[in-house]
Amino acid sequence: MILAVSTLKIPSSPAGGYRGRFAPSPTGPLHAGSLAAALGSWLDARINGGKWLLRIEDLDTPRCIPGADQQIQAQLLACGLNWDEEVVYQSARQSLYQGALEQLNRLKLIYPCHCSRQAIVNRLADLGIQAPRNQEMVYPGTCRPDTLVANAVDVLEGSQAWRLALPHNCLIEFKDLTLGPQSQNLNTQVGDFVLRRSDRLFTYQLAVAVDDATQNISHIVRGKDLLSNTARQIYLQNQLGYLTPQYRHLPLVLDEHGEKLSKQTLATQIQTQDAKHALAELRKAAHHLGLRGLPDGEHISIAEWLMAATQAWGVTTSS
Repeated sequence: MILAVSTLKIPSSPAGGYRGRFAPSPTGPLHAGSLAAALGSWLDARINGGKWLLRIEDLDTPRCIPGADQQIQAQLLACGLNWDEEVVYQSARQSLYQGALEQLNRLKLIYPCHCSRQAIVNRLADLGIQAPRNQEMVYPGTCRPDTLVANAVDVLEGSQAWRLALPHNCLIEFKDLTLGPQSQNLNTQVGDFVLRRSDRLFTYQLAVAVDDATQNISHIVRGKDLLSNTARQIYLQNQLGYLTPQYRHLPLVLDEHGEKLSKQTLATQIQTQDAKHALAELRKAAHHLGLRGLPDGEHISIAEWLMAATQAWGVTTSS
């Protein structure tokens, strides 16, 4: 149900055992930043006696590199980061995302949008707002109808984008396990956001909300760069009747220019060709995560090191 004034208080995480996940996009091999996120989520699952799942987020097919998924899996295994269930691919879950879109349609919460990026820029300019370069823009509501209706299901198969209609004053509040209390006003900071693009690709926001719910994920440990997505995913969880996991956002690994390491900026892949190199990469990731006092001898195995790192993670995150 959409609230007239929506200050959403988040329910506790799903009942049952701890279930975490690492969800890379197969746009290239793992780099130091992605390994730090993988290690943090793996350690959090292990210290809590839970399961750690691997999900390949290959929805944005134009950006995916053939074979990158297998390379990522090989890198994780070389670092001793084993997952506990079969690997899930988003590309095989289209029917789930379509079902969620249709559910939101029945609730009269979505509408078609024909705006190009340039049209949004022009509309913002008319409103006296300068659109940020290479960043997400707050949607000005150009295509939003005065009255929301349930559209015919066959209309959902068209080439237009579909946006989620937000209520007024949609303030989302949640507590991050690392960063503490967080809040975001979706109206002023995001606007009605896209769930399926005009090229018929489902967006990250919808797919992640559906995947985390259907995989019964209880804890999400990921990089701080994804913090700004959390409020949108929480709002979607609420509208779709899902429970909300607990969130922990980790510090980002930055390059020499102070920018986040990413595949787009040609970040160097981690070296995992043998145990010595893999352990060296793990040690750098652990240091970035603030873990101290770990064994640094040359003859320690990766399994032994990971056991020590798990205990150190428990001490660090409980303090």
